Amino acid sequence: MRNAGCLEEELFSFLASKKDEDLGYLKVLSSMCTHPHPVAVRAHQMFIESNLGDPGLFAGSASLERLLIECVGSLFHHPEAGGYATAGGTESNIQALRIAKKMVSARSPNIVIPESAHFSFEKACDILSLEMRTVPCDPGFCMDVEQIEDYIDSNTVFLGGIAGSTEYGTVDPLTRLSEIAEDRDIFFHVDAAFGGFVLPFLESEIPFDFSLPGVSSISADPHKMGFSTIPVGCLLVRDEQMLRCLHVDTPYLTVKQAYTLNGTRSGGAVAGALAVLEYFGKEGMRAIMRGCMENTQRLIDGMATWGYPAPVRPEVNVATFSCPAVPEGWRVSRTRKGYMRIVCMPHVHRDVIEAFLHDIGEMHA
Repeated sequence: MRNAGCLEEELFSFLASKKDEDLGYLKVLSSMCTHPHPVAVRAHQMFIESNLGDPGLFAGSASLERLLIECVGSLFHHPEAGGYATAGGTESNIQALRIAKKMVSARSPNIVIPESAHFSFEKACDILSLEMRTVPCDPGFCMDVEQIEDYIDSNTVFLGGIAGSTEYGTVDPLTRLSEIAEDRDIFFHVDAAFGGFVLPFLESEIPFDFSLPGVSSISADPHKMGFSTIPVGCLLVRDEQMLRCLHVDTPYLTVKQAYTLNGTRSGGAVAGALAVLEYFGKEGMRAIMRGCMENTQRLIDGMATWGYPAPVRPEVNVATFSCPAVPEGWRVSRTRKGYMRIVCMPHVHRDVIEAFLHDIGEMHA
């Protein structure tokens, strides 16, 4: 740190030079985040100083958080759902595991998730001293429910399924998993960090939420397909009482107990998340998702034309290909099995798709 401060112009010149080093999103095809909508940015700025960690000081911000949870709960067929705004899917998954572990007494607690589950579960199990059991996926890269009974036992406290996997865009057989969870009385969490703001707006209905009676909790991230500022996620639980087991005393705050994982939490990001959903409404979100899915299909068709088939048909706007090379200048990622992975976010619009397919074709020239 400097002894004496620098001029504002000098400071922001330095920051601009560092901003220029960021890739941005122009040719980034692997990100599950996108440009935040201007409405989200404006709303965030209005509440820039808001700290939901002490909600008595920021009553308006706290009411916006309740509205956000009610809005997302309604979208997930349960307006009375409990929940709160997290920093994203990792925190939401950790909290769901904490609830499951506290709700059931087990000598050596374990969790059962698909091998395609997000890496946040590995971190969470390390923190919470939980045994993580991963069920192999079927040829469609979804949890193979035919094998699940080999992994569940009397110490299983948590069953997890994915609604829109980060690698393949697939949805696990959640209806069957819900039935298993009900039969075995196991806490069932749906990781819809990405798919939560895609699936409700598609023409085809894919059950993934509280409409399935066995679902205990859901994670969904507005800072992905919800166009919000980073970071903001949502953890929703079927019964708000589930959150009470996480309470800790907070004697010097305006509230005397809290169940969130983070202390300080941004009210600005919450305002931004709610603002976007209110601004677009269901019709606007459907139009956006329709475009993203059409671009995903165009990409799949175009890649097949060049001899790069998709190993699986995705349910959301994530596409993978058996393509070893990447055209110069483009940024993609790879799945654990080596497939090229592209996420057709709103910034990956039709012109971007066509430019990428053109460059793929140039590799054959």
